Amino acid sequence: MKRFTSPTLLMLAAGMGSRYGGLKQLDPVGPAGETIIDYSIYDGVRAGFGKAVFVIRKEIEQEFRERIGKRFEGRVPVEYVFQELDSLPSGFTVPTGRAKPWGTAHAILVAADAIREPFAVINADDFYGAESYTVLAGHLKSGTTNQADQAMVAFVLSKTLSDFGAVSRGICDVEGDGYLRGVREMTKLERDGQGARNVGFDGQVTAFTGEELVSMNMWGFTPQVFEWLREYFVKFLEGNGSDLQAECYLPSMVDELVEGGRARVKVLRTPESWFGITYRQDLPRVVEKIRALVEQGHYPGKLW
Repeated sequence: MKRFTSPTLLMLAAGMGSRYGGLKQLDPVGPAGETIIDYSIYDGVRAGFGKAVFVIRKEIEQEFRERIGKRFEGRVPVEYVFQELDSLPSGFTVPTGRAKPWGTAHAILVAADAIREPFAVINADDFYGAESYTVLAGHLKSGTTNQADQAMVAFVLSKTLSDFGAVSRGICDVEGDGYLRGVREMTKLERDGQGARNVGFDGQVTAFTGEELVSMNMWGFTPQVFEWLREYFVKFLEGNGSDLQAECYLPSMVDELVEGGRARVKVLRTPESWFGITYRQDLPRVVEKIRALVEQGHYPGKLW
């Protein structure tokens, strides 16, 4: 079997930013106008990732390439893939009135033709911290040939909530050996004192201590995952394709694979604190946190 030289970084940047009110992945947060994407690529390259693949939408392609992509094209190989509503398996069509993207599982699936090596998945609007990339790259470069072995970087729930509204998180159940037992997608998590709570679509309230481990969509996959994604997305469309708001969530697919014994997911822990932009009010806090990291010497005042 031919050995790969380095893993790929797959960045999900096609979101509509409905809660934020715009294309938050393009907003500057660093002292020299850097975006969160700049810091992600910077940390990823330092950790040993050898290629970047951006999942975007056709309508933002020109602006994204001009404002984001050109910064990296001379530093790391860059490819673009497109998450469009009509990027569907044969036999399926977009229902009338559908405007919402199909979800994270679909976003990764559209990159199947661009990736042949182990790869990481991250969100474009999440700041994961340098050590998170180092931990994940180390796992992906460890030489495993078992296509059923996947990984995720876990963060503490209380450190991932927004002060300005509800967020979506995958609550993780971890075995004693450090492997994922299951993950539950919670789509309306909000602070509740020192802990958190989720209000389901049926109004049911689920309480959390805040110490739970959560998925922040920082995953490490082998190419085997694309086969599973195709199967899962077809099943999703068969059952939910006419629902104009339904999304095909990656954590839900992973949960099904783990419970069915088809995959194992190593839970990697990181000392880093996560922060990101869900609402526009989150932006000043992110700017301040990055300014502090620059002042502490973790990043240069100008990345590129």
